[in-house]
Amino acid sequence: MARFAVLSYHTSPLQQAGTGDAGGMNVYVRELSSALARLGHEVDVYARRDDPACRETVLVEPGLRVHHVTAGPPAPLARDRFIEHVDAYTAGVAAAIKCGPVPDVVHANYWLSGLAGHQLKHAFAVPLVMTFHTLERVKAAADAGESDHRASQEAGIIACADAVLASCQVEADQVVELYGAAPARVRIVPLGVQHAFFSPGNRSQARRALGLDSSPALLAYVGRLQPLKGVDLALETLVALRSRGHHARLAIIGGPSGPEGPATLAELHRRVGDAGVIDDVMFVAPQSHQMLSSWLRAADVTLVPSRSESFGLVALESSACGTPVLASSVGGLRNLVEPGVNGRLLEHRDPAGWADAALEMMDGDRDAWGTRAAALAARYTWRAAAEELVDLVSGFAASGLVRC
Repeated sequence: MARFAVLSYHTSPLQQAGTGDAGGMNVYVRELSSALARLGHEVDVYARRDDPACRETVLVEPGLRVHHVTAGPPAPLARDRFIEHVDAYTAGVAAAIKCGPVPDVVHANYWLSGLAGHQLKHAFAVPLVMTFHTLERVKAAADAGESDHRASQEAGIIACADAVLASCQVEADQVVELYGAAPARVRIVPLGVQHAFFSPGNRSQARRALGLDSSPALLAYVGRLQPLKGVDLALETLVALRSRGHHARLAIIGGPSGPEGPATLAELHRRVGDAGVIDDVMFVAPQSHQMLSSWLRAADVTLVPSRSESFGLVALESSACGTPVLASSVGGLRNLVEPGVNGRLLEHRDPAGWADAALEMMDGDRDAWGTRAAALAARYTWRAAAEELVDLVSGFAASGLVRC
């Protein structure tokens, strides 16, 4: 049995994905931690307290606890304010660790948690495993970078990390090529999908359960509303379809995120009005696993038009529901979407071309698409991801810690 200290500084795994800074990373931390606990390991997740009413420790299930660490004001922070309170968060986690058994490994998620993990590794002489979820130099290549300071901090974390987890070969290559990581310390651990929720079903019944008309084609976009995720292209794809007389609707499922989130949402509303598609676009609040799976089963095609994507969990969840995916050919989506099997990949961002591809998929054999997509997604489970991580951790004792 191993003891894991999981760092999720800027967002709690208990938060609803798709709101604020909560996204695929929240799902990753929650599901991977849960899978580790169900294998018999002890997992303590440390998140920054952003609400004075939240409990100090939440027992999620046997073996899995989420701790809320006071670091700065107990309120949501603007993204550029998180860096100010990393040291306080690190001190809070260190104090908690001193009160109990020292963990066998620190697993940090996102670069801000990596700053804390770097310090904790040296304070307690335990290995540091790092999952970045997004990398600054990759985002910069997609014109969505934040700062050179972040990139240099990421490079420092990578140099000290005992292992960097990548979700696919594309991400592993990026860590090596853009940051000079030692290939032997980059380990590919694919994400999983919660098949108890995300599984094939009857499309008409799913639409009926959601109160939707069964006749028009339905496109689904799931994700945070921010420029990086390309929700504007999803909307323009729908506009292109409607301009050709095709009866289709678009469900935009998610909430604004980051500094540009509110402006992105406002621009979407403006464009919907200008294009005359008010009756064809549904803005849907972020959904729980149970409800999100119904939306994905109800859709004819799921659009994933991200400008950058380390993995693309939505594409996997859609495939598990038997719904094909039309996605940008970027990052981990190149590994998750196999053209002609569970969807299509597009190199360009031309709405007319995206509309053509969507029509081609909707006019095809939906049952055949669904069977192939679900079969592909079946390979991915959180239990398998947890077993890969445990296998990695078990080897640290023999190899010794990486020297900073």
